Parts: sequence; structure tokens; C-alpha cells
Amino acid sequence: MHKLNSLSRILIFGASLLLIVSFFVPVWSIFLFAPQYPEGLTMNIWLNAISGDVDVINGLNHYIGMKHINVDMFPEFAFLRYVVLFYLILGLIVAIKGDDRWLFWYLVFTAFGGAFAMFDFYRWGYEYGHNLDPNAAIKVPGLSYQPPVIGHKRLLNFDAYSYPAVGGWIVIGAAGLMILIWIGSRLKSTQRYFVKMALIPLLFMVSITACNTEPEPIQPGKDNCTFCKMGITDLRYCSELITDKGKIFKFDDAGCMIRWISSSGMNQSQIKKILVSRYDNPKEWIDAQKAIFIQSPSIHSPMNFNFAALTPDQKPQDIFATQEIIKLNWNDIQAKIQQ
Repeated sequence: MHKLNSLSRILIFGASLLLIVSFFVPVWSIFLFAPQYPEGLTMNIWLNAISGDVDVINGLNHYIGMKHINVDMFPEFAFLRYVVLFYLILGLIVAIKGDDRWLFWYLVFTAFGGAFAMFDFYRWGYEYGHNLDPNAAIKVPGLSYQPPVIGHKRLLNFDAYSYPAVGGWIVIGAAGLMILIWIGSRLKSTQRYFVKMALIPLLFMVSITACNTEPEPIQPGKDNCTFCKMGITDLRYCSELITDKGKIFKFDDAGCMIRWISSSGMNQSQIKKILVSRYDNPKEWIDAQKAIFIQSPSIHSPMNFNFAALTPDQKPQDIFATQEIIKLNWNDIQAKIQQ
């Protein structure tokens, strides 16, 4: 028997309590992307429910003979919350007892639970993708539609992605932390090192629960405009759109973004942020709703929409030598481009 030190017990206690978050957030997500659905379709799996674009997915899958996804397909929903509650309570017992034998059995249960969860998910995906209606409108002999357990898979014209959601990452982080602490308890000479390493999963779990989608820096010469498909080279006119699902679309010109929003059929409720690069400091993003846009003969954007974005407190005369300047807001340039 090896006693766990105080820091290890505090970490275990904190990680166990963080499992509570998994009761209120999805634990797994499946994403589907296709040309006709550039924003993608999402199915979120919770401990006791499913959410997202399930009705749309069911409508599409009906044509190829797949069953309708509903809560009744997952008998596990009846007990998954109790399984997580079991691990939560067991983790608290480990922290209170401070005995690595309890921690060992926690890891044994975790290994069995993780293996069973992956097998059960694979089994569901196999049945869902192989047991097709023989009277379906679209039939492709020899083709099945089993979604990936984790990672990416091509299904007809859809790209399917399957990954842990916030709740899943919390569970994985808790397991990783327990493993590091147990190894550290067995190797006394390196115990402090492993306990410090165990802080990483805990900090990761905390950050996962509080993270917000942030814009990505555009890489000139590598990133392409979502609308015109041209390579992005001039960062002064770039823009990004972040959806409510966290997907980021990049554009070489604000006009391209406005036209893409219109042509894609995306509505305002799906848009989380619209950002434009500051003309005189392209690495800085400005909220499009707060930015001022300058039109001038001296401005030549990549696709000739010719708008430069500045912050509200900037004076255009300090940046542009010409006096031929027109100041506009986001609504103004949308109206101009959509004319």
C-alpha cells in the first residue's frame, strides 16, 4: 500500500467533482459536412439524450434506408448517468482514503468502462450503417454507411467526423490524471514530477468547460477564401466568420464574406462572430458590427470590393493620405454589396 500525498488527493477530488459538468453538456459529437451543407450537420450525444440537427440527418438518411435516430435506439441512456455518478463517488472515496489501492481499482473500472463504451459505440454504428431498408430509394450494392467511432470517414458525398465533446474530454482528462497519479505513487523518486504532470489534465478539463471559440490567424499563401477560392495573400482586407458550432470560415475580402453568407443561406442565428482585420494592423481582429469601413480611391482590396476596416476611435486621415474618404458601417457595406 502506498499513501497518496495531499496534492494528489486534492487533484483527484477536483477531477471527480468536475465530472458533474458531464451531466449538463454533450459527451460526444458527430459532424457531417457536404457541399450542400457547408456549415455542417451535428449530432450531439448526451448522457441521456441526443440533440442537434437530428431531424435533418434522419431526413437525409431515409433515402438510403438508414433507421431514424431517436432516444429509443440508445438503451444506455437509462443508466449512463448512474455510471458517471459511480465514478464520481469512487473518485471522492479515493481522495478521502488516500490509498493507492483504491486508485488502482478506480483505474481497473475505468479501463473496463472505456473498452465497453468504445465497443458499444462501434456496435451501434455497425448496426446503424449496415442494417438498411431494402426498399430504400437509393441503393448502392455492397456499400454501408457506418459512421467512424473516432476520427474521419467519407460517406458518399459527406465527410463524417466523430470526436469527444466537452463532457467526453472531461471524462478522458479525469482518467488521464488518475493514471499519472497512480504511476507517481508507485515511483516515489519521481512522485513529485508525476503529480505536477497530473495538473495538466486537470487544467485541461477546467479550460474545456470554460473555453470560447476564438478566431484563427490567417496564414498567407496557405489559406484560401471560402467564397472565391483564391489564395489569401493580403491580410489587410481579411475577414472571418465563426458559427455557433465553432466552425471558422476565412475570406480574403469582406465583400466575399457578405456574398457567401447570402449564397449559403446561413441565417443570423447561426453566426456567432463576424470579424474583420484592422487595415493598419492586420493581426488585430475587429468586430464587424463595431468597425468603421473606409472607401477611397487609394484602397484596392483583392476582389475589388475596396473596403478597409478601422476601429471606431481611429481617424482615417491619419492613415490615408487622400481626402477622398467615405466612412461606412457594416450595414452600409452589406447594402452596397447586395445591391
